[in-house]
Amino acid sequence: MTLNLAAGDWRATLLPGLGGAIGSLSHRGREVLRPTPAGTTDVLATSCFPLVPYANRVANGRFIWAGDAVHLPILPGFAPHAIHGLGWQCPWQVDEADISAAVLSLEAGGDGGWPWRFMAEQFITLTQSGLRIDLRLTNCDHNPMPAGLGLHPYFLLGAGGRLSLTAKKVWLSDETLIPSTLADASAICDFAHGERLPARTLIDHCYEGWDGVAELKTAERTVRVRADTGRVHIYAPAAGGFCCVEPVTHHPDAANAGPGEPGMPVIGAGGQASLRMEISVVSTTAAKSGQ
Repeated sequence: MTLNLAAGDWRATLLPGLGGAIGSLSHRGREVLRPTPAGTTDVLATSCFPLVPYANRVANGRFIWAGDAVHLPILPGFAPHAIHGLGWQCPWQVDEADISAAVLSLEAGGDGGWPWRFMAEQFITLTQSGLRIDLRLTNCDHNPMPAGLGLHPYFLLGAGGRLSLTAKKVWLSDETLIPSTLADASAICDFAHGERLPARTLIDHCYEGWDGVAELKTAERTVRVRADTGRVHIYAPAAGGFCCVEPVTHHPDAANAGPGEPGMPVIGAGGQASLRMEISVVSTTAAKSGQ
């Protein structure tokens, strides 16, 4: 099932049955996100997908909570770690839909995939200004649960494209991409003045102290991303032709955070957590002319 949304110069498709993913997003007929290949059943090939009830990796698919060991499924190709939660692996229900907006939901957990029951909801809206996704997570269990949120958009960024954002710190990682040390942003790439991408080598790091704004610039346009998380994970494979600017509520493996490190957020029984991401386009010509 594909849902089609339209508003002004914007068009989007949604793929509820494929991980609640965005299938495409275009502005004035030009793709903003990497479009999903026709007929694919691989959610990793989509334009954007939700990360619930945690983002990125959990080392060895294991952490300790309230004195008990929690074991998470490890997918082929991602060993030895669990990754990105459950939401991207499940079909989502369409609760509401019209020409420019849709509400998708997922009820999951309470089993081997995640010990706590939860509901996730995506409120997806196209406006004259662009795309807005409000992602909400509700703890439906009787006990507090560690949990987090994220969104995983794939922005098209060809040769000469640049990414700019302001963040204070970055997590350095070991050879299996598990964070080891929090360092100044410049230790990897601080992006403050616009870094040319695709990078020569893989960038797969989480930035802390993000001001909530990122811009992806090409000769034709500037795509602006806004989010309310204070953290952003950047994934830019060498020569990949895209860059993922992922708003997240916690860094990778936060469930195993050491003393003094920021850990996994906790949602009380019946409580909620939320995340908002907005994508818009700024005309490079208008920006240069000061209009």
